[in-house]
Amino acid sequence: MISAATKSVLDSDQLGAEFAPDPRLYNEDLAPTEPSQRTWSTYNYIALWFSMSMEVTTYMLASSLIAGGMNWKQAVGTILLGNLIVLIPMLLNAHAGTRYGIPFPVFVRASFGPVGANIPAMLRAIVACGWFGIQSWIGGQAIAAMVVVLWPTTEHMPSVTWVCFLGFWALNMLVVWRGVESIRFLQSFSAPLMLVMSLALLGYMLHRAGGFGPMLATPSKFATHSAFWHFFFPSLTAMVGYWATLSLNIPDFTRYAKNQDSQIIGQAIGLPVAMTLYSFIGIAVTSASTVVFGQPIWNPVTLLGKFHQPWIAFFGMIGLLIATLNVNIGANVVGPSNDFSNLAPKLISFRTGGLITGFLGLAMMPWKLMATFGSYVFGWLVGYSGLLGPVAGIMVVDYFLVRHKQLDTYSLYRRGGIYEYKNGFNPVALIALVAGVVVALIGRFVPQIAFLYDYAWFVGFFLSGAIYYVLMLGHARRLALATN
Repeated sequence: MISAATKSVLDSDQLGAEFAPDPRLYNEDLAPTEPSQRTWSTYNYIALWFSMSMEVTTYMLASSLIAGGMNWKQAVGTILLGNLIVLIPMLLNAHAGTRYGIPFPVFVRASFGPVGANIPAMLRAIVACGWFGIQSWIGGQAIAAMVVVLWPTTEHMPSVTWVCFLGFWALNMLVVWRGVESIRFLQSFSAPLMLVMSLALLGYMLHRAGGFGPMLATPSKFATHSAFWHFFFPSLTAMVGYWATLSLNIPDFTRYAKNQDSQIIGQAIGLPVAMTLYSFIGIAVTSASTVVFGQPIWNPVTLLGKFHQPWIAFFGMIGLLIATLNVNIGANVVGPSNDFSNLAPKLISFRTGGLITGFLGLAMMPWKLMATFGSYVFGWLVGYSGLLGPVAGIMVVDYFLVRHKQLDTYSLYRRGGIYEYKNGFNPVALIALVAGVVVALIGRFVPQIAFLYDYAWFVGFFLSGAIYYVLMLGHARRLALATN
């Protein structure tokens, strides 16, 4: 909780301009939350995680494990373990948001500097752009599947998929241009809609497969323990990587918590329970598709397209489309738009930042990222976890081990203060970040050390955190000697 004195210092109306926060680092959205704004209870955080977990990519995350060869018990266990692991940095980084009322872009200034903070913000933004492209591709596929249901002759026309994809992408851009408030009404029922759709799909496949017995009887495809572990560890990294972005910017949410217990208990219950329950639906349905269709179908759009009841499939696609549009705007546009705008507030508005997000999402070729379950899990999820794991490691070490949870809120909004480092950049953080990213991702290109890539998030998190801690201790000793 920030003091009244700190809040008054941040108020440029009460004090002279010489004491006002730097306008490049401060606005109403970035300001510490007032006590009156801290209203989120345990229930709110549980509800937050349930709403964020119930989306198509969560379903596909789970179903990809079945398509990769796991049985349902192995898949559920992998997902539960991955979410329990990512819950740790999630809660650690959430602490500062609740204690000081600051969002991620401000919190990260303590470790990277006021200018250097733009680097982790851009890494997070680029990943969000990739997710924007993926969600747009899923939405385009849903539209294309609806077209096939209504006009079966278009089934083998690739141009239809591309037109639908670009059309859905353009719809997203229109919403950005008009303002995200234009779809606010969808947010109240998109998550329940996805839950109802998923349960209906589960019930239908349960009926087609002949009950849970045959549905969940599909055995593991791994002939040896070695083959299983070879698939398990990068899959576990992917499970952690799925929420790697939010493990960084979770202070954006916890700054509104009533107290630490509210966000800790709410997240500890909400994240693993919501992800495991909703993932089970994807796992069960994909297992059933093996019984019904002779092969595991990990993409729900493809699965709905196989229904022989056109109108059922059509309305299912409509629901999926609405949910995808809502999630895409809410989760993958707002954050990166603000990050891009923060680079040059006078030149880049929120609207312009949203357009940049959309075009970068196209440039990242989501159709390739989603071509197979392997490209989705081992290419996309594991790959970007190697970018964000190092950032999380640096943030956690800086806050808990270097600063012992003590931040000067006033200085976070000014240049030339204790977080200025060297021209606004902390060289130590940059060295640790680059080292962690390089080591985490090098296995992608050097087969002899591919195991490093399999553990990309873990390698980056622990290596960057350790390097940052050692170098910052050395920096502190040099400062002490210089002052003495």
